[in-house]
Formats: sequence, structure tokens, C-alpha cells
Amino acid sequence: MNNSTQAVLELKDVHVSYKSGDEQLEVLKGADFTLYPGEIVALVAPSGAGKSTLLHVAGLLEKPSKGEIIINEQNTAKLSERERTVLRLRSVGFVYQFHHLLPEFTALENVIMPQMIDKKSKAIASKKAKEWLEKFDLGHRVNHQPGKLSGGEKQRVAITRALANSPYILLADEPTGNLDEKTSDHVFGLLLQAVRQEGLAALIVTHNNELASRMDRVMTLHEGKIVPFTL
Repeated sequence: MNNSTQAVLELKDVHVSYKSGDEQLEVLKGADFTLYPGEIVALVAPSGAGKSTLLHVAGLLEKPSKGEIIINEQNTAKLSERERTVLRLRSVGFVYQFHHLLPEFTALENVIMPQMIDKKSKAIASKKAKEWLEKFDLGHRVNHQPGKLSGGEKQRVAITRALANSPYILLADEPTGNLDEKTSDHVFGLLLQAVRQEGLAALIVTHNNELASRMDRVMTLHEGKIVPFTL
């Protein structure tokens, strides 16, 4: 579902390798991928295939050994660390299998924080955080710390935190993998709805074929390359 002909994320001939003892372990071997606004793509692959590495590279958390990462037509290869950090903060939202919420802060404060890092006023950040939490049926839980929230509620807070800065791209690594089937379906439905409404480009890693089937495309990693996958 391409709402635009201009890709928001492009990976061109991306290689990633790590030193493992005396050997060089190649994870990505010339990966190419294009993601468009309004498009939700599933990435399914066995453990160890490089899914998390791909997300980290695409989201500028790691630099590839070789190749180009282009976000909104901006080639990130020559950006300084500070420029990469600013671009990541404003363009990319991350959701992980484990929510990574800060336990000492409330749900509201967890969603406010990335906005304030992006220099938004506390009043504006708070208003937007409340709006997102309400969209995810968490309006009555805004003042609860993560320890007082259920697993599904924690993950919904983590998703709202990822969306709070109005990113162009959402990268999610097994966002419902730690939840029971019923909760997973509910949380995933809310995530899909939000992505559709905002017109985001989303790349979502999942082992769940039923969830993958609800997305626009399904891809996998094969021998270090990104290729189409048939469920």
C-alpha cells in the first residue's frame, strides 16, 4: 500500500559483519530494501538470521560495514554521530519485545520523555502523550508506574512512546512476542490502526504468521539478503 512513490527508507547493498574470535561473521550480505509511507511490512526469519541487526542498522543504532541507509532521501553515511542521533529521534520510532519502560516513571512520563529530549515543551509533550495513551485505551492508567501495569498495558505504553515524536518510520522487533494470544491480537490491532491512521512506514519483525498475514508485504532474510516470503 504505497501512499507515496518516494521511499522513506532505503537500504542499498548493506553489509554487516562482526569479529568472532579469529573469524569474521557476516550477518547481512548486500541487503537491499525499500519502505514507503503508509506501508506495513512483516519480516519473518529464524532466530540468528539477522533480523534485529537489520532493524538496528535501518534505525541508525548501528553503522553498516558497507552500503547505504537513506532516510527521507538523506544518505546517512556521512552524518556525524550527533546528526544521526537527531535524525533517529525525529524520524524513527522503535518498539521492542520487552517494553524497556523506565520503572521509576509513570506511563505518562515515559511517553513525555522522548518528546522533551527533542526539545518540546513539557505542556505540549504532556498533551500529546495523553492523547496517544487515550488512543491505546490507557487514559485511566497515565499515572501508574510500569510495575502497576499488565504486560499488555506496558507494551501499549511502549508503542505510544515510539509514536509520540511523530516519526516517519516505525521499527518493531517482536512487539507482541511476550504477550498471550488474546492480548497480542488486541495490542497488534491497535498498533496497525495507529500506523494506518498516521500514514507511517512500518517494518515489523514477527514469528507469528497470522499477524504477518495482516500486513501489506512479508519479507525474510535468506543468506544475508532481504527477499519476499510466502506464508
